[in-house]
Amino acid sequence: MHPAPTFKVEDEAALLAHLAARPFATLAAAPRGRPLVAHTPVLARRLPQGLVLDFHLSRGNALSPFLAEGLQMVAVSLEADAYISPGWYADRGAVPAWNYVTVEAEGPVVVLDDQGLVALLDDLSDQEERRLLPKPIWTRAKMPPGKFETMCRSIIGARLTVERLEGTSKLSQNKDDADRGGVIAGLGDHPIAKLMRR
Repeated sequence: MHPAPTFKVEDEAALLAHLAARPFATLAAAPRGRPLVAHTPVLARRLPQGLVLDFHLSRGNALSPFLAEGLQMVAVSLEADAYISPGWYADRGAVPAWNYVTVEAEGPVVVLDDQGLVALLDDLSDQEERRLLPKPIWTRAKMPPGKFETMCRSIIGARLTVERLEGTSKLSQNKDDADRGGVIAGLGDHPIAKLMRR
């Protein structure tokens, strides 16, 4: 997270909306002191014990053997990013920058049981299939018999209990109107320019 309070996002509803819209996350942990990452979709759920992110990894993933140890993990979801040229600023003393929107969730991880893994896979595919409407929704009932069970043996489900959830929305808020206008014009139709206009 960027340390400047100007860019910090703490509104939980906005952070959860980001995770729902951009569920593909980078997971990072350092089991036994070695930094490892994985990339996977996450599913945010509000449970009686609090907010969690459920995810699954291939059993061959470098992080998978450590999940049962209860390691601490960070999940990062990036919405968009862009290089900001100092040539776009009215201020001639400006330096290059990078604008971006991201959400981080951190907490301990536990392995899901078989029932939890199945629920995760069903709910995740349902969430993503609904984005494709009016296409008919695909469900695992359309898979050949036994295929789903075979697939489940090759993956591991896990749950990150969120202890910290925060975001960074670095969109040149620290610049004056002329500089912000120059960045928007310079970026054109880039997604970061669209976010800045909002």
